[in-house]
Amino acid sequence: MKRLLLVLATTAPCSGAAQQVPTAADVHFMSGMIAHHAQAVLMAGWAPSHGAGAAVQALCERIVVGQRDEIASMQRWLRERHEPAPEPDPRGYLMPGMDHPMLMPGMLTPEQLAQLDGARGAEFDRLFLTFMIQHHRGALAMVRELLDAPGAARDGLLFQFASDVSADQLTEINRMTRMLDALSSTPQRSPQ
Repeated sequence: MKRLLLVLATTAPCSGAAQQVPTAADVHFMSGMIAHHAQAVLMAGWAPSHGAGAAVQALCERIVVGQRDEIASMQRWLRERHEPAPEPDPRGYLMPGMDHPMLMPGMLTPEQLAQLDGARGAEFDRLFLTFMIQHHRGALAMVRELLDAPGAARDGLLFQFASDVSADQLTEINRMTRMLDALSSTPQRSPQ
């Protein structure tokens, strides 16, 4: 984690620099992150109908609001650079020439999504937290991959977004880990 934050700090673009032409890695990151966020919004959107506990519901509300806004920002960033802006698809996204959606790191498989969708109450909470930690770790891997790509993340807005994703996901992973630990130490509540 410290290495990632150090990389973020040392690869920041110069302030006042002109808008950079996006690299293939920049476009791949933003396009993939749209699908990644779309899946998080889908998962979090199930909380009210799946009997999630109050703490998980509050977390899910923040995820839905925050990530929907970020999807719109990523689409705008791509359009402003004359790049295709994919629609949010929680199954993944199609790269040109592909026939099937590509899953970004950490995204849930169709089987995991079905497992989460079938859960209720405390079981939903446990699975949601477990799967969302996996999901967030995947987002961190995507940021690392972006920053490791030669010439990538030189655009100020993209760099700021990647930095924010890194900080936000690390914070939420820590919060969700504590929530998951608390769930395993409390008596089970019945599904609602």
